[in-house]
Amino acid sequence: MAKKQGPPDVPAPGAETSGKGKIKLIVAIVLGLLLAVGLSVASTLYFMNRDDAGKGEEQAQAPAPTASGKPAAIYEVLAPAFVVNFSNNGGRQRYMQVSVALMSRDQVALDALKEHMPLLRNQLVMLFSSQDFATIATPVGQEMLRQQATASVQELANKEIGKLAVEQVLFTNFVLQ
Repeated sequence: MAKKQGPPDVPAPGAETSGKGKIKLIVAIVLGLLLAVGLSVASTLYFMNRDDAGKGEEQAQAPAPTASGKPAAIYEVLAPAFVVNFSNNGGRQRYMQVSVALMSRDQVALDALKEHMPLLRNQLVMLFSSQDFATIATPVGQEMLRQQATASVQELANKEIGKLAVEQVLFTNFVLQ
């Protein structure tokens, strides 16, 4: 017996357009996402450049005097942190990591000192590596080291640029191992 063949399946009138409709929807979503990402990047760049321009204007101006009559303090962080090794009396190798910031009240002198940064960093590394572990393991020893570093940097500034550029050397992180 032969099977009865019916008419071929005819797609419904909206079926063909639903495939095109899905593609149009996907394209619209992708375009929307690309537009959102583009706007996000553009606004980020705009606000970053605007902030940088404002900082440049602020740095060009002289620091405003504080209530004590002194100019406001300016801080220059020396990055990366200093990591030095030194020997303990027992012969064990010890390590020290110190993050340093320079405090000044004269931006021009601080900028002049930046030209001599390799010399300054070398002098501080030599000072840090010559320390005794038992001495700098105490808060008093750390303060003495900070004062030695301040004197060393001030001496270098007087020698290289002819004036006192740094008021204090500050330790913002101090790790001994």
